Amino acid sequence: MAAAALGALLGPVLTGCGSDAPSQGIGTAPAAPGPRHDRPSTSPSPSVKAPPADRKPAAAAQGPAGRMPVFERAHGTLDKVVALTFDADMTADEGPRADAGEHFDNPELIALLRLLKVPATVFMTGRWADEYPSQAQSIGTDPLFEIAGHSYSHHAFASPCYGLPVVDRADMREEVERAFTAIRRTGALRVVPYFRFPGGCYDDAALRILAAERMTAVQWDVVSGDAFAQDADAVAEQVLDGVRPGSLVVMHCTRSAAPVTGEAVRRVVPELRSRGYRFVKVSELMGL
Repeated sequence: MAAAALGALLGPVLTGCGSDAPSQGIGTAPAAPGPRHDRPSTSPSPSVKAPPADRKPAAAAQGPAGRMPVFERAHGTLDKVVALTFDADMTADEGPRADAGEHFDNPELIALLRLLKVPATVFMTGRWADEYPSQAQSIGTDPLFEIAGHSYSHHAFASPCYGLPVVDRADMREEVERAFTAIRRTGALRVVPYFRFPGGCYDDAALRILAAERMTAVQWDVVSGDAFAQDADAVAEQVLDGVRPGSLVVMHCTRSAAPVTGEAVRRVVPELRSRGYRFVKVSELMGL
């Protein structure tokens, strides 16, 4: 089925996730008003060493004009490391579809990552955590993984954003807080203070919301293209072609709308390892 048809069938749950739209530097005024859909040019320059075992990941320091800096990639790192990240998307109104048997989860993918011993960061919506609390707890208590926020409802924080509904400005802080409340309510322990904007869309006001919450925005530099994809080899090739030392790859943990992700991962992991890469979580990449 064509991507457009799948998008119409499955709704907006993954719309815009993993966009390769042009970036806009956080310290640079945009040419015209509107949201930023990707990465700033002023990412921190992190180490790739893992944090001490007794030290929790912390958010980055607040940036200029009360905005939060946006982490994209460990630019300039000499180490061949890569962070695989998986968005667990589900909107606040998709409960009936889940009740009818649609799978917004992908336990087989998580099992595969465990089998391959691949650390990963899952950016989870609160609605996904509410729907699959036992899975969220399992992911969030496994030292191989960490969970970050992806909003509660998977609505956009800036407009336009690939057709996603837009959160009212007054409700943005609640969207962030409610997501983490839902995740922690499952018993997940490995929850880090990072946040990925739905669709990757944000503006200065959205960054200030994160600053107030002491959350670090995390984007990506490699788009897997797994959303609505039917060809696992094409997804794998896109990842393999894009990865550089320090890369952040965006993929999805939503079986109904990203059905070939596991198959692509099964090819990507051994190939990158054969090229000398090792896999790290975002917190390790940031060196917190």
